[in-house]
Amino acid sequence: MGALPGLVALGALLALLGPRALARARWTEREPVVGLWAWQCLVVGVLLCCVCALVLTGAAAWPAVRSLVFTGAPAGVEEAYGFPLARPWAIGAAFVFAVGGVRTALALAVEVSGSRATRLRQHRQLKAQAPDLHPELRPGPHPDLKQSAAPWSRSERSEHSGQSEKLVVLESEELKAWSLPGPVPRLVVTTAALRRLSTRELDALLAHERGHVRARHHWLSGFAEALVSAFPAIRLFGQFRDQVGHLVELAADDSAARSHGRLATAIALVELNPDSPCPHPLAQIPARVDRLLAGGTRLPWPSRLGLTVAAVALALTPVVLTFTPGLSALV
Repeated sequence: MGALPGLVALGALLALLGPRALARARWTEREPVVGLWAWQCLVVGVLLCCVCALVLTGAAAWPAVRSLVFTGAPAGVEEAYGFPLARPWAIGAAFVFAVGGVRTALALAVEVSGSRATRLRQHRQLKAQAPDLHPELRPGPHPDLKQSAAPWSRSERSEHSGQSEKLVVLESEELKAWSLPGPVPRLVVTTAALRRLSTRELDALLAHERGHVRARHHWLSGFAEALVSAFPAIRLFGQFRDQVGHLVELAADDSAARSHGRLATAIALVELNPDSPCPHPLAQIPARVDRLLAGGTRLPWPSRLGLTVAAVALALTPVVLTFTPGLSALV
């Protein structure tokens, strides 16, 4: 059964060499969105190796599973996989892959439920701190809004996605701004940040947070955290989480810079982080500011397309490898 050893070897190769290649690639800094896609495809490719190996070892271990897998398959397809009669090894391998699948599913369920509960709690706290004002009492656009010291919220519509969202201002002396995903996303900024930033810098800051919400970066971060919690000893998943934390910030920076300029975006980052770098070790503010001010050019679109297609092909390789013996029998 050549497909199963091939899947195991491919999964190990991707898990060991893939992160090194992507971590050393300089183009991910220039194209963080494509870099995020490549990392996702790498991780999906490894997971597909495990899923396909689970199916094959299950079919080798239990005739009932084999009959289910090959239901409706043409003659000669099942024989092409060469399932052996002795199956203790297959039962053990299937058990290992099944345990891994169950751990992954449980970790994802815990992460989704925990993140949802946290967001609901944050929404309740935010609503208590900054209740919606009557339309006649709401401040106007940003220049007037900066002079208000009271917490309030108002609804906006994203000019890019058309999605309804709320801009929330909290009275605080901390220089902070963040986004809170949900059915109606919140873009939260403190009064201290309002006083510190110019109108253009504030717009760039809000565009940065809007970029996180629009790209669903919280979903990707939650997926990475779930994999790390399920398999803390696997280095690939830790590197994936770190790179996601780094690249989502660069992608949001680029989103803000395209709308409001690199200089305004860089100044907004500096003004909101005057004393300390970003908590994430791979997304430090000085490096992000230098990147924005350097104004590096993007990769040509054929290169971006080629990298995207290559990443998808890499993720689908385990599926192709799994079906190869059966397809060969039909030729």
